[in-house]
Amino acid sequence: MTYIAENALIIQSDRSVLLEVHAPTADAAREAISPFAELVKSPEHIHTYQLTPLSIWNARAAGMPISEMIGALKQHAKYPMPDAVAQEIEALGQRYGLTVIEKDGLQLLLTIATLPLVELLRRDEQVSPLLGVQKSNRSFQVDYSHRGLLKQALLTAGYPAEDLAGYVDGEALSLQLLQQTRTGSSFHLRPYQQDAADMFYQAGSTQGGSGVIVLPCGAGKTMVGMAVMAAVQEHTLILTSNLTSVRQWQRELLDKTNLPEDAIAEYSGEQKSTGPVTLATYQILTYRPSPESEFPHFKLFNAHAWGLVIYDEVHLLPAPIFRVTAELQARRRLGLTATLIREDGREGDVFALIGPKRYDVPWRELEGQGFIATAECTEIRIGQDPERQMEYALTPRRQQFRVAAENPRKLKVIEELLQQESGHRILIIGEYISQLQAIAELIDLPLITGKTAQKERERLYGEFRQGKFQGLVLSRVGNFALDLPDADVLIQVSGKYGSRQEEAQRLGRILRPKADGHPAQFYSLVSLQTCEEDFARHRQLFLTEQGYSYQIQIID
Repeated sequence: MTYIAENALIIQSDRSVLLEVHAPTADAAREAISPFAELVKSPEHIHTYQLTPLSIWNARAAGMPISEMIGALKQHAKYPMPDAVAQEIEALGQRYGLTVIEKDGLQLLLTIATLPLVELLRRDEQVSPLLGVQKSNRSFQVDYSHRGLLKQALLTAGYPAEDLAGYVDGEALSLQLLQQTRTGSSFHLRPYQQDAADMFYQAGSTQGGSGVIVLPCGAGKTMVGMAVMAAVQEHTLILTSNLTSVRQWQRELLDKTNLPEDAIAEYSGEQKSTGPVTLATYQILTYRPSPESEFPHFKLFNAHAWGLVIYDEVHLLPAPIFRVTAELQARRRLGLTATLIREDGREGDVFALIGPKRYDVPWRELEGQGFIATAECTEIRIGQDPERQMEYALTPRRQQFRVAAENPRKLKVIEELLQQESGHRILIIGEYISQLQAIAELIDLPLITGKTAQKERERLYGEFRQGKFQGLVLSRVGNFALDLPDADVLIQVSGKYGSRQEEAQRLGRILRPKADGHPAQFYSLVSLQTCEEDFARHRQLFLTEQGYSYQIQIID
């Protein structure tokens, strides 16, 4: 058996790949395999990657040959790669492109590589209804409106389509990024932001123009979106998670591009206008008067000849938006996210309907370069009073999590942390409004929930930025799109069960680089000897997988 000491990879027959971080060639190995291997966890010494069908199809969709994937693994392997792994990469890689979608006049043409595969797919219950007139023994006419549905069905069948049908032209939009912002500071895209935009657009080729960019919170995903807009130069629809995010996009577009104010429109619960660049929330688009009603605001998708649709926080994409996106395949589509983790397991739909992952960078890599703050994560496990523990024991299982989450002893720990972190800018985030109200009253800090009017939210966020108070107490509205760059301490008093996705978003609230370089502090308060501990372990996975150290303190 050949043994190459300086090589960084150990490839295992279950298609997992271990990367020894301290090996001399670790950086080169990471760069070589990241396009086709999914990073599963990245603690201090050994990072684990997994070769999955989706990760391999992502790489094939980005133009990476199978031979290059196998070659990268062999080049950086410490021990010989198991033959079965190379064979599986070959088999999975060859499946991509066995079905090809191209333009055929006013219709689309699906071409299938072999006659046996034609018969297999004709008998597939999801694929078959989407096939139109058979044009030859290996090709079928497909209606344009079925382009997205067909891609979903083919992915589910295990034969992802290579979509070469291209995009329609949207209305022209003259947009340039400014080198000096309108607020007077210099502005340049960071190298990784430009790389991400270039990987998405691919000089306008049919291989580019759709896909997902994965960057940590605080790393400037909005800047990447604006760089893509500058490349595409066409009317753009931007979909966001909430009104705070809408306003953030507005501020950045007005500050860092040459767009006039009247070129940017807002389509939300507060106003419904459209323009060359239109910002909308997922909430307004998925509103309907009753479960049986149509979605009245879906007309926005046809309000302009959009050349680009940007899905901010694409990992949150609601099912109705997935459905309408299936009909938008002729538009360029950009997904932006800090994590592609979806608790509903619909990552495959993101791949099929938005596009493959075009760019990803580990959180700790950007931290090492100073683009996001260093973070220290601490879980504080707090015992309950005997009476409360008995209440927890007698509570039906479905309600036990809330009893544990609202442990009254957490209030004292919050007071102690506020004293300990005096002088820092603190966010306190939780799930249950009654608990948050009690905290806000105890420590005399403003509370922002989903019921707080948008103008009041903006006022409080603004006063926090100005330093008028030390902290804010936030409900789940604090998970997304908060532009609070000075926040450097987050106290999580309760969460949404075991959501890794939420853990990623909350950590991201404090990852903007700090002027003095001091680390951010992320505290999670968890009730000892309850189900909250079990859910916390699952939430921890995201942090440890990204390489963050995780300390545990116990207060019995």
